[in-house]
Amino acid sequence: MRIPQNPLDFEIELVKLAKEIQDLKKNPRSEADNKTLSKLENKFYSRLNKIYSNLSPYQRVLLARHPDRPTARVLLSQIVDDFIELHGDRLFSDDYALICGLGRIGGLRVALCLQEKGQDLNEKIRRNFGMPHPEGYRKSLRIFRLAEKFKLPIVNIVDTPGAFPGDQAEERGQASAIALNLLELAQITVPTLSVILSEGGSGGALALALTDKVFMFENAYYSVISPEGCASILFPENSASRVSECAAMLKLSARDLQSFGIVDGIIKENLGGLHWGWEESFEQLKRVIVETFYDFQSMTVEAMLKARFEKYSKMGVFTET
Repeated sequence: MRIPQNPLDFEIELVKLAKEIQDLKKNPRSEADNKTLSKLENKFYSRLNKIYSNLSPYQRVLLARHPDRPTARVLLSQIVDDFIELHGDRLFSDDYALICGLGRIGGLRVALCLQEKGQDLNEKIRRNFGMPHPEGYRKSLRIFRLAEKFKLPIVNIVDTPGAFPGDQAEERGQASAIALNLLELAQITVPTLSVILSEGGSGGALALALTDKVFMFENAYYSVISPEGCASILFPENSASRVSECAAMLKLSARDLQSFGIVDGIIKENLGGLHWGWEESFEQLKRVIVETFYDFQSMTVEAMLKARFEKYSKMGVFTET
């Protein structure tokens, strides 16, 4: 178990208990210490279960953004072997907010595109806090086409608050870059899979997530807008006090999205979230990826494209009056 270094408000007591337990385990001095340790562990797991079994939608958003939560680069190191990174979009530059390349997952050769936020401040700045520019999406488009050429399944890891909204991105065709990704993923002739690791914000996330299968970590969120952005539009006079309410209205959690058919499966996290420990969750994801792509091997390209079309055609509900 890892102890978070930057606990959220509702985690402070848990972190304090976890440190007391860790100290006692390192230096047990008497039988009384063992009894104290047992009591502390019971108290810790009781509180852990109580807090994390009753999370609000906005608390899950806070967990998705947790500063100690593993980023895509950590996931890459845990589940991908023989990774070779490929750089640049062949038009403008290399976007560090997206890591793209080729590797193996469980012996299966795949093409990968991962949105990376960075782990310390300098790296976050270098990677633009995981917000890709147009050249990032064009780099991923180049990888998609390379994967199709060599008949490699595609794995996309989504973790972004959204595509970069600056003037330079608009000048270089942000909307067009995202649209081309969507078009390519809709008609590509190899199996595709995406995973919402933490944040899945707006079109910046969708540009990698229009795939045959979409999986989502238990405490991630996936939404057309952030709760803060939603509150600022709907309740401009008192937006800060309505953020939690907007998070509930947006139905952005993994369970809600699975019930709507937008997400195909949920990757279970340790009680407390990935920042308390991620090895088991990443191993589960690795198994899911391999099993999913082996299932696709028995499908013809025509059947796969038809299933993809039907999947997205069924999303959404409307009424006529």
